[in-house]
Amino acid sequence: MTLGFATGILAGLVGITPAAGFVTPVAAIAIGAIASFICYQAVMFKNRLGYDDSLDAFGVHGVGGIVGAILTGVYASVGGEGLLLGNSAQLMIQLQGVVITIVYAMACTLLIGFVLHKTIGLKVSESEEIIGLDKTQHGEAAYNI
Repeated sequence: MTLGFATGILAGLVGITPAAGFVTPVAAIAIGAIASFICYQAVMFKNRLGYDDSLDAFGVHGVGGIVGAILTGVYASVGGEGLLLGNSAQLMIQLQGVVITIVYAMACTLLIGFVLHKTIGLKVSESEEIIGLDKTQHGEAAYNI
């Protein structure tokens, strides 16, 4: 329960980060609450997709950042105007920025992954996993159990 509460707070903070200089405190609370809810849904969806993200980095930071960036285009009122003040163009700019960022991050990740796969590999052997990565990769034992 405590971990979930802390993760929800973190998701709200991640969500407000892109909008921090462009929204009022009331809008910041709204963005934080919306981001927390959507991040929770993303973390729960992870289980259905079956991908490995033990720290919920994508569900909280990735999704939270996307939500915050998009909602900046909705709630912006300081130094610019968002959708709620009649400027739908700002929302489209935010959406465009999110899509470009996702494409760029995916392309760079795939390129780096390809280079690593061809050079040092992406995964250790099953026997190294069984022995433990502390011993096989670092020559140390983290725990004396």
